[in-house]
Amino acid sequence: MGRRRPIEGDAALREASAPREAGGASQLRIGAHVSIADGVTGAVRTALSLGGNTFQFFTRNPRGGGAKALDPADLERGLTLAARHDVLPVAHAPYTVNLISAKPEVRSFARRTVAEDLERAGAMGSPFLVLHPGSHQGAGVEAGLKMLVDQLRPILDAPGDTQLLLETMAGSGSEVGFALEQLASVLEGTGAPSRLGVCGDTCHLWAAGYELAGEGLDRFLDRLDAVIGVKRLRAFHLNDSRFGRGSHKDRHAGLGEGEMGLDLLRGVVCHPRLAGVPFLLETPQDLDGYRREIALVKSFCPG
Repeated sequence: MGRRRPIEGDAALREASAPREAGGASQLRIGAHVSIADGVTGAVRTALSLGGNTFQFFTRNPRGGGAKALDPADLERGLTLAARHDVLPVAHAPYTVNLISAKPEVRSFARRTVAEDLERAGAMGSPFLVLHPGSHQGAGVEAGLKMLVDQLRPILDAPGDTQLLLETMAGSGSEVGFALEQLASVLEGTGAPSRLGVCGDTCHLWAAGYELAGEGLDRFLDRLDAVIGVKRLRAFHLNDSRFGRGSHKDRHAGLGEGEMGLDLLRGVVCHPRLAGVPFLLETPQDLDGYRREIALVKSFCPG
């Protein structure tokens, strides 16, 4: 896929994605995962209808396969609309992508998909592509992390400025990336610090055993800063959890409807060290439910 020409709104979108200084007067960014079936324009309109100023979308069918060709006219309309209303798109790779699969053909598909989708994400207005680090399928965590580094190096060596965000995982099954140190080893091992960052997930971090309430959140952020760097946390999935802390079960719940509760989630959203980070709902809701949750999050830290 060839590079697209710069269009109106690109500069504004880059500014919207730039990191804010901790404690600054940053605007809360809140939105939800929405469908891209009606193109970027339709997704931006949906985000606005929900009251959001950011949104997440899949770059292609979440179960993988071929990607639908991008429509230049839709990109022009959609990204101009996003810039006009200060809406930040955030791309997510398909769940089926597993760069550290035991099957060579699955790894080959994953490499092609991530490389293509980094470019697709940029064309669709997202400065980021969120990626699950993968499942080692019996090889072991250490071997899985080494394979992930080896797989990512040629992808990140290619020209481009879209940043790949490794998502914090719950540690279900043979997942890697459920400990900050694991993500740090990948970020360091690839030798491409400008192309890699982290996407947090409240449910996943909770399931992995991290304490995110009160002073526990401060300790977590201190550890994150020491191991990876808070500024490399570029997006955050905002979800409650159906199971208790340390369960290693990835089961999202609506805000306040799970084991984490609203007070904990409010503390995350309103923490000054996370100012300006886009929060993206992946709760089991329909559009009306997302509309209610976005309004709720906006009430968390007024002013």
